[in-house]
Order: sequence, then C-alpha cells, then structure tokens
Amino acid sequence: MPQHSELSEERWSQFTFDQQILMIANEMNRGSSLVASKDVEKIKTCYERVLQLTDLTVRTQTKPTLRSELLRWRDCIAELYLHKTSRPDDHRSAFRCLLRFTPEASLQIRYLRGAASDAF
Repeated sequence: MPQHSELSEERWSQFTFDQQILMIANEMNRGSSLVASKDVEKIKTCYERVLQLTDLTVRTQTKPTLRSELLRWRDCIAELYLHKTSRPDDHRSAFRCLLRFTPEASLQIRYLRGAASDAF
C-alpha cells in the first residue's frame, strides 16, 4: 500500500502551501540518495510518493496559475518516473525547481547535494 494513500485532501489542505512544498521536497530528498544508488525500482517508488503529494497539492490549490505551474512540475517528475535509468542531474534540477515555489522552501536550496557547483 502506498505510503500516502490514506492522506485525505481535507487533511492535506490544513497544511500551508510552504509546508506542502517542503513535504514534497522531503520525498525528493529521499529520492536523491536513491538516484545516486541507481536502484530504479526504489526510485520509482519515491517518485510515486512525490506524485501523490503533488496531486493532493494540485487538488487543494485554489490559485489557477499556481496549479498550472505545479502541473508542469509534475510532468517533469512523471517523465523521471517513466525512465528506465537513474537521472541524477534531472532529479536535482527538478528538486531545485520545486524548492523555488516558495521563499521558505528556497532557503533549502543551499543544502542540496552539488549545490555549490550549480549556478542558479
């Protein structure tokens, strides 16, 4: 059974958007070590959790432009999910993009692996 399958929209909507983004980011952070290990099945499981939380966020989001941007970001994760190989650079780029959704989440960018070498 998926980890977040029991999480309701009602419960998820009680979190602030900052908290929602940071909880999705937590799953992406778990995925960072999996991507490095190249364990494709575990990576897929991680991306499933990311997609579940992103879908909850989209369904509970009331701002149309923000929903649109979240759906675009979701497409990036769905593409990573469908790949048969690990894509560390694409994972890191998607992770960074997610963290840019809110100022509070953006503060976490400096802690990403490889952040010192990335020019953003």
